[in-house]
Amino acid sequence: MAETIDIAVIGAGAIGRTHIDTLARMPGLRLSALVDPAPTAVAMADALGVPCLPDTESLIASGLARAVIVATPNETHLPVSEALLRAGLPVLLEKPVADSLASALRLIAVAEETGVPVLVGHHRRHNPIIRAAKEAVRSGRIGDLVMATVTCSLAKPASYFSADWRRKPGAGGPLLINLVHEIDLLRHFFGEIASVQAISSNAVRGFEVEDSAAVCLTFASGGLATLCISDSAVGPWAWDLSAGENMERFPAHRVTAHHYAGSRGGLSLPDLSLWQPQGEPDWTKELRVERLPVVHGDPYEAQLAHFADLVSGKDVSPLVSLRDATTNLIVLDAIGDAAAGGVRVDVDLQKLDGSSSTGIAA
Repeated sequence: MAETIDIAVIGAGAIGRTHIDTLARMPGLRLSALVDPAPTAVAMADALGVPCLPDTESLIASGLARAVIVATPNETHLPVSEALLRAGLPVLLEKPVADSLASALRLIAVAEETGVPVLVGHHRRHNPIIRAAKEAVRSGRIGDLVMATVTCSLAKPASYFSADWRRKPGAGGPLLINLVHEIDLLRHFFGEIASVQAISSNAVRGFEVEDSAAVCLTFASGGLATLCISDSAVGPWAWDLSAGENMERFPAHRVTAHHYAGSRGGLSLPDLSLWQPQGEPDWTKELRVERLPVVHGDPYEAQLAHFADLVSGKDVSPLVSLRDATTNLIVLDAIGDAAAGGVRVDVDLQKLDGSSSTGIAA
């Protein structure tokens, strides 16, 4: 009989509950404890029939978990994950990897020192839609990327911001909370981002962090992308509201949010429509369209199955490593600098190794 892996969840917020619900559907995995001092978390744990512990130290001392999902505010990612790794507990760490580049680099160092696996929770990469799109891009069906447009309109209710951290720089705002997913996917499909330009605004909500932003990216391969994102704009044009990944939290409108146009074809997501010319590209001639085949599946379940393989010591590498997720953070920092300074900023990947240039483009 296959072993059952006991997994604790730290943080009983929205994404923590998603992981808890997913664990309940996964054979061979079991929620063994919930870590969160809030009364609502205690009540949730009681309903689930698992212990509720007040902090990470209590969890480590209890011996209740073989692995841990960390779904806490960004500024806690480093101290919580470092304690777990030093205790020998593999970690599935929610994105973004940390609240700062310095914290992310420290976490990389701890993981390399301990040798304990860490998977960063960019769950979209586990989605069969993304896998099908990646294969289409990899095989050259759209040719070289020329341009991409990504839209993310998320009208979040006032209650969403009752958590203070969602209004604070370094933790809240749609750039860190939501755009990090789009940056991760664009890098996954088209390679590294060379430079960024951006403008941001907090005019709607008036918080310290932005509520809207427009971003331009230049890829090392030469392609361009534009991204518009807002947590105060009404509309269904967002991956979260169209992909059907988490139907308990979000509806699935029949619209597209990602559009990739290449030298040989175009691809939209999440509908996986591939548009190609019937011969040489010519804007006066009708394109043919096909829907790429996909067997739909729950990306959170696939992510947990992958995490289980890492915990079990199977010969696999994390689909999203700490270094990969830290690259996303470097891009986001560059976007923040570009928006603040009104300049184009080079993405300096030397920062992954603790060295860097100014990053400001001429």
